[in-house]
Formats: sequence, C-alpha cells, structure tokens
Amino acid sequence: MGVNAKQERSKLRVAKIIEAAHQILLIQETEDITISNLAIHSDLKRTSTYKFFANPDDVKLLLVERYFEECSAEFRESNNNQNYNDLSKALEESVIRIFNFFSINIGAQKLILRNTVVPPAKSETLHLLSSEVISFIEKNIKLPSMFNKEGVFLVMVQIIISIFSLNIKENRELNQIGKLEAHRAAYSYLLSCIAQKD
Repeated sequence: MGVNAKQERSKLRVAKIIEAAHQILLIQETEDITISNLAIHSDLKRTSTYKFFANPDDVKLLLVERYFEECSAEFRESNNNQNYNDLSKALEESVIRIFNFFSINIGAQKLILRNTVVPPAKSETLHLLSSEVISFIEKNIKLPSMFNKEGVFLVMVQIIISIFSLNIKENRELNQIGKLEAHRAAYSYLLSCIAQKD
C-alpha cells in the first residue's frame, strides 16, 4: 500500500483523503473514488494525493479498515444491558449489532457489501470485529473449548459479512432475510466447530 505519512501534517492529509473517499461514497459510487475526485473533495492538489496514494485501491483499503474499526467500536459500545445465557441468542445479538452498523452506514455498504474489495481487507482488520464478538459471547456464556477459537470466529465474521453482501446484492438493501440467514449460517458453523472438538 502506497501510504507514506510520517509527519503530523502528512498524517492529517492522509486522514483528509480517507474522509474525502467516505464523503464521495455518501453521494456517489465506489468507482467514483478516483485520484482526481479525491483531490477535489479533499481540497488538495492531485500531486499531493498521488504523493500518498499511488492508486485509488490503496485509499479504499484504508477506508475499509476505518469502517471495520468503526463497526468494532460500535459493536463494543452497543450495550442493551441484557444477558444472553444461550449461545444462539448471544450470536443473534452479535449479528444484529453488525447488521445495524451496515444498515446505517451507506459508505460501508457500498464499499464492503456491494463490491468485491480489491485488494481484500486484511485479516487483522477483521480480527478487530471477531475479537469483539468473542468478548461479547464469552461475557454472556462460557464457550466450550474449540481448536483455534480466534480463527473460528474470524471465519464466522466473514460468513456474516458474505451473507449480508449477498443479501444486499439480491435485494438492493439489507433486510430481515439477510439478518436471519447470517445468524443461521454463523450458528451452524460455530456448532460444527464445537462438535469437531468433542
């Protein structure tokens, strides 16, 4: 990824470019994230934008990271003060929290759910969200021991995101079917991983 920002001023410019990409997605489409469009929306010269980003894919990747960081933070801060003593219910609440984030974040929908991100999101980015899901579920119930719990939950989050993506592509919006299917598939996958351990 072509980001070269060590000084504070440079970091501010990079943040400005990422925010410009977000603003573009609110009114336009993913393909409208171009270097020239980013320069216009960030009030920077095109040469300044090229200095930090060789191509729009690098900007998109950082914006994907930002969206998953925001999703992870909102997941953590969503507290309805309810305890879930059932694995299915705790997982359902996890799916609802992720669903709610994508439902109200049109930029995240356009960039992550409606497109195949190239290059793909880094696994470290998805680990942020999967770690929040593990923490939430373990706060409510004791998970049975399983092989590579972090890896299992990472795949489970990918399943949820993939089903939301399919849901939005088929229906042009996220809806209850996507939420129910994401819960069903994630729960089935989790049960299969638990069963393999026994």
